[in-house]
Amino acid sequence: MRRAANMKNEDLLLKLKEDATPRTKKTLDAIYEVCSEQMERGVSDFSIVTISRLGAKRGVPKPQSIRNKSGEKYRALIESFSDMAGGNVKRPSPSGDDWVEEIASAKHKLLVRSLLSDLKNAKNKLNEIIPPGSRIDVYDHRSQQAGEEEKLSQQERRALEYLISNEFVGKWNFRATEFGEVVDEGGQVVFKAATIDAIKKALNNL
Repeated sequence: MRRAANMKNEDLLLKLKEDATPRTKKTLDAIYEVCSEQMERGVSDFSIVTISRLGAKRGVPKPQSIRNKSGEKYRALIESFSDMAGGNVKRPSPSGDDWVEEIASAKHKLLVRSLLSDLKNAKNKLNEIIPPGSRIDVYDHRSQQAGEEEKLSQQERRALEYLISNEFVGKWNFRATEFGEVVDEGGQVVFKAATIDAIKKALNNL
């Protein structure tokens, strides 16, 4: 069955290369090789980001180039392999992290990965304190303090305070937009809208 799938994908490859430029043909061949290797390994991940990363040294374009109108043939070939593997071509969702791979600056990419990890840990901590689906009763008793086990540790508090400090923002040349986002000097979004407000609320209430 795998051989039959490869034959179908190879037929599609030949069709896509018709009337294509030499550069496009070379790129299609590179994508075909990477996808074939994924198929041989029994891996069903044919996301654009994954194929781009695995084929970067072979001439496979960056994810955004594949998603552009000019990358229509590339997407068709990747989707063909994905369909054969019983999967889907993964596209970034508003809550996904694939967009990080499109950050041009390696320094900023590393920083954002670190921040995402910190935010994930903070979210897990919040879920431990307040499990999803729990009923929350709010009382207007400021003197009523949360239990010690529900509070942020000093290390966690310092980490969150640093993320919203002038020192951190100035060090990386970040700035806030009118939409509540935090962007770097190139306009790339580092913190999505409401992230800073969420951190401040966590500091005030935990």
